Amino acid sequence: QVQLVESGGGLVQAGGSLRLSCAASGGIFSINAMGWYRQAPGKQRELVADIAITRGGHTRYADSVKGRFTISRDNAKNTMYLQMNSLKPEDTAVYYCCYDTTYYRYWGQGTQVTVSS
Repeated sequence: QVQLVESGGGLVQAGGSLRLSCAASGGIFSINAMGWYRQAPGKQRELVADIAITRGGHTRYADSVKGRFTISRDNAKNTMYLQMNSLKPEDTAVYYCCYDTTYYRYWGQGTQVTVSS
């Protein structure tokens, strides 16, 4: 059974940093992309950053996080990360990791990130 488990969320002051982790288990195959999404109260879920596995690991970021967030992965640990620096109150949201395969899109349960001003 495939599982994605996020960790690393929490409460941080504006300007601070957090690192989110997404540990995958259960064997996921035919991965096209993996990434992080977020959903703030009353808003739609939006892409934060992703890695296109089928395009040589090309990364892309939402304009709002460029230069502040970095997505990475450790294949040996089956873990994906999101390093978030210079956090702003508008970054407050539930963050979800996602693995997009040829057959299915897997989601984690989400981790809350709250940035106080």
